[in-house]
Amino acid sequence: MYDPTQLRTFLAVAQTLSFTQAAHRLGLRQSTVSQHVRRLEDATGRQLFTRDTHTVELTEDGEAMLGFARRILQVQEQATAFFTGTRVRGRLRFGASEDFVLTRLPEILEGFRHDHPEVDLELTVELSGTLHEQLAAGKLDLVLAKRRPEDPRGELVWRDDLVWIGAERLRLDADRPVPLIVYPPPGITRARALRVLEREGRDWRIVCTSGSLNGLIAAARAGLGVMAHSRRLIPPGLFRLPERAALPDLGRIDFVLVHGHRRGAAEDAANALAAAVLAGGERLRRQGG
Repeated sequence: MYDPTQLRTFLAVAQTLSFTQAAHRLGLRQSTVSQHVRRLEDATGRQLFTRDTHTVELTEDGEAMLGFARRILQVQEQATAFFTGTRVRGRLRFGASEDFVLTRLPEILEGFRHDHPEVDLELTVELSGTLHEQLAAGKLDLVLAKRRPEDPRGELVWRDDLVWIGAERLRLDADRPVPLIVYPPPGITRARALRVLEREGRDWRIVCTSGSLNGLIAAARAGLGVMAHSRRLIPPGLFRLPERAALPDLGRIDFVLVHGHRRGAAEDAANALAAAVLAGGERLRRQGG
């Protein structure tokens, strides 16, 4: 049996990649956080983090424990709710970014509706930037999207590399502007792509703009150009561009859950759905069937 308190501490460190930030989030001393992680590592017999004075990273075993910990805690919460007789109900306005259109998010939402039949779930699929704006305007209760560079809020679902992708036979001419396939403003990957190209002094031109992921994929499969995309969510028929393409590094991107400001039933429903999304995080990284 793994101690739920240690699992919660582990999740806080995994989500923040910082023992100091995890301690602040949990209201614990940093020494207590370190102790919880060490005891969990003793219980598993595995090292869950690699850490030095500057960085904290999950090991392969830590990545595995991330999924297990979320599921264990979710089941515990479901059991508590069942035996205490508390039922989640009310209207929940949930926003998911276009990134998850081709993943198994629908399976997670189906499971949530089965477990919480009294919640009226309303789904909005939009660009990450648009969802953040709607959340700030009070039009959504929970958002699953990319983290905005200027906004530290949000519970980390996972961190991924942004990479350049395109058709398998696509070849770029170094003497010509980079042909870009992008979301319209306020797309977060659009802004990142333009910024890194301009920083490197590379000329670019936009060959396709679409607010739909399927529209971008169609343009990329046709060989019109390249697009910035999450490495773990590369759609079928598209490929990561090799180093010889000589495009600048796009860095990493965080996918986060951000809560709105409504209280009461909406907050309870948002917390329940957030727990389901976190527990099903591994499924979000896989394409739907």
